[in-house]
Order: sequence, then C-alpha cells, then structure tokens
Amino acid sequence: MSELITELRGLLGERNVLTTDDDIAPYCTDWRRRYSGNPLCVAIPGNTDEVANLVRACAAAGVAIVPQGGNTGLCGGATPVGGEVVISLRRMNRIRAIDADNNSITVEAGCTLYAVQEAAKAADRLFPLSLAAEGSATLGGNLSTNAGGVQVLRYGNARELTLGLEVVLADGSIWSGLRALRKDNTGYDLKHLFIGAEGTLGLITAATLKLFSRPRIYATAWVAVPDPAAAVSLLGRLRDVAGDNVTAFEIVGRPALDLVLRHIPNSRDPLAGQPEWQVLIELSGSRDDLAFTLEQALDGAIADELVSDAVVAASEAQTTALWALRENISEAQRVEGVSIKHDIAVPVSRIAEFIARADAALRQQFPQVRIVCFGHIGDGNLHYNQSRPDALSNAEFIEQTEAVNRTVHDLVHQLDGSISAEHGLGQLKREEVLRYKSAIEMDLMRAVKSALDPHGLMNPGKLL
Repeated sequence: MSELITELRGLLGERNVLTTDDDIAPYCTDWRRRYSGNPLCVAIPGNTDEVANLVRACAAAGVAIVPQGGNTGLCGGATPVGGEVVISLRRMNRIRAIDADNNSITVEAGCTLYAVQEAAKAADRLFPLSLAAEGSATLGGNLSTNAGGVQVLRYGNARELTLGLEVVLADGSIWSGLRALRKDNTGYDLKHLFIGAEGTLGLITAATLKLFSRPRIYATAWVAVPDPAAAVSLLGRLRDVAGDNVTAFEIVGRPALDLVLRHIPNSRDPLAGQPEWQVLIELSGSRDDLAFTLEQALDGAIADELVSDAVVAASEAQTTALWALRENISEAQRVEGVSIKHDIAVPVSRIAEFIARADAALRQQFPQVRIVCFGHIGDGNLHYNQSRPDALSNAEFIEQTEAVNRTVHDLVHQLDGSISAEHGLGQLKREEVLRYKSAIEMDLMRAVKSALDPHGLMNPGKLL
C-alpha cells in the first residue's frame, strides 16, 4: 500500500495525497457522525484525467475507492468503511460553460450547489435545485443521490435537471457524455445509470444541467393548517389558481419548529398560538399578480377553515427569515441529539393517511415518542424522525431503531411508497431495502453493478 501511495503522489503531487490522521479526519466521518472509517489515504485530483489515472492505479492495486464531495450526506454513502482511497473532488470546482440560449450549464462535480446557482444567476438564468446544505453540498454528491430539495414539484429532482454527464468508470476509462440535448434517442440513456447510484458504478466528474428563466416575482407565506389533510387540499387549490407558479410547498410539524426556535439563534415563531401544523408556501414567476393570487387563495382557505392563520412576507428579509426556519430543521435536530431518521415518499394523496397511521402506531408502541415531521409535501417526500426529549430515555429509544423502522417502512410499502426519497441508501438502508424491493429488481441492480464494476471497487458497502 505504501507503493500505491507513492504512485498517487507521483500523479497528484505530495500535498494532494493526505495520509496523517489530522489531515484525513474531515473525510472519515459523515455529517451526522453516525459512520466513520479509516481510509488508506485521501486523494484530491484537480481534473478528470487525474481522476482517471487515480482510478486506474487503484484498480491495478485492487484497492477500492470512495468518491466524496461536500460530505453532507445523511446515510453514510460517502464515508469510507476502511482501507479505501477517498477521492475528494473539492478541487474540481470549475464552471466549464454556460449556454444561455440553450438554457444549459456545464460544471465540474466539485462545484458547490450554491456556486452553480450563482453562475446561472450571473447569466440571468436559474438553476433550481435548492436544499439546506447548498453552500457545502457539491453537484457530484447531489447527482449521486438524485437530490430533490424544495422545488421538485415545479422543476423536478436532479435526474430531471441533468442533460449529460462525464464519468470515470471502474477501469479508469472516461465516458464523455456531456451532451446539452433535450432530445437524443440513440440507444440507452446511460446517464441515468449513474444518477442515484451513489458512486457504486462510476465517478461523476462533470455534468451538463438544465437552466431556466429567472423568476422576477416571489410570493412567500407561512400558514397554519389544522392538519396534514388540510395542507394537501390547500396545495390542490393553489395549483388550480397558480399552476406551475407554485414553486415550493413545505410542511412543518410543531416539534420540528420548536427545535429550530430552541437551537438556532435569532429564530422567531411567525404565528401566534403555536399551531401544530404549518406550511411554507412559495409562488414564483413573471406574473405581477402572484402576491395577490396567494393572498386571495389564503383568504378563501381561511373562510373554508383549511387555514387558521397566515403571514405573507412583505420583504426579501422576511422571506429569508421564513425559509431559514424550514432550512435549519436538520441542523437543529443535530444539535438536539441523535434521532431515528426516515426519508420517505408516498403519493401526495396519501400523505395525511401515512402521518395519521404512523403517528398512532408509534405512539402506541413507544410512549413519549417525539415525532419530528417535516418535508416536501408538494412531491410526497417527508422527513419523518423520532426521538425522546431527555438524553437517557432517548438512548434507550434509539436501541429500538429496527422496530421503529419496521413500523414506518412497512406502512410506507403498504401505501406504495419508497423508504428513500432523496437521501439514498448508503450504509444506512442497504439491508433494509431488501425487504421492499423484489428479487428481480435486486438481481437487475446487481447485474448492472457486476457489468460496470466487476471487481467491486467503486464505493463498496454502499447501496448494495
């Protein structure tokens, strides 16, 4: 292994191959601090050719690799298990091209999501993928987990935003598929193999992405609803009157907001009375009447008792403050302590049923359980997490993770849902998924893995 490290340093330069405990520590543990591993080293290439040379060297030595971007994942998918070479793409952060007429942008995988958004903005365009970790999460990681975020109901997830990819394969060869085409019917659409594959089939080094016209008008509101069923009905009403101008529709349960108010400085409750369920709504587009449309819809919803209270942002600062409440929920949970996390999706029409049935079952099995429920109700994706308020009781509760998962995931399966909506499987759910995918599905996935990575060196121990 020392010979491999020497070879990698010859390829990248000594300072771009890290081996000391202090230097590699930031790459060894996931964001939630749930998974840790000791890699052989951390290699930091600066371009695609260097990635290809790294992969060829590792393949020749029979050493596995773990691709890593911002290391903000929640399922241990980018965390080494032990003995691998971590390939960090942080130096590969260039915007290669912007074509405003074609509404496309080509970027390297180490670009942060925020950097891609800003590059699009500079060209008077919008790249709509948006999530709380966008300042540190990288595009490669977003693609590897098929990230969703808060604007999926209008623009789609990462898969739908991708036109082409550049990928280093398991043998070190480079597939250059950076086509900026909306139509290309020349065989298998290979990019979809690598999006959502968590680096187990190849290492994404660059992508060509869709851009959109920038919205000129935003209307944002924080709304109290009596229950999740009312939230789903409100979503339907808004889409009837505003169509695709409904950009985001996020549900937030009271325990989730309480954690933000407790742990995130300068947070303020937007509404009086501490309502149990709230929705963050955003309309955007070029229509001058969006704010009026939103207010009129809310007035009608209040009259029909779908909404009990609401505040509409009157400035950019107020909009930012409302979004901060939603985007800081995960960070507030991390400060609070360990919880059992679920990233599930069910049809939007069954959101209310899922919450009611899952809440009832968990409270019957686990008295004093605290359920932190929030997420992208507009596309059926909920972050549905459990803990207990005091540390000692919570430690005992966390030991019941398997039983909690069984209750939640079995119900999701009954409702034709998914146990992983946007976070991936990683190490967290690689065994759990076997209960819910058919044998045929798993055999097909293993066949693809065997064809593209016959020696099992690409991010082993993840997803499969």
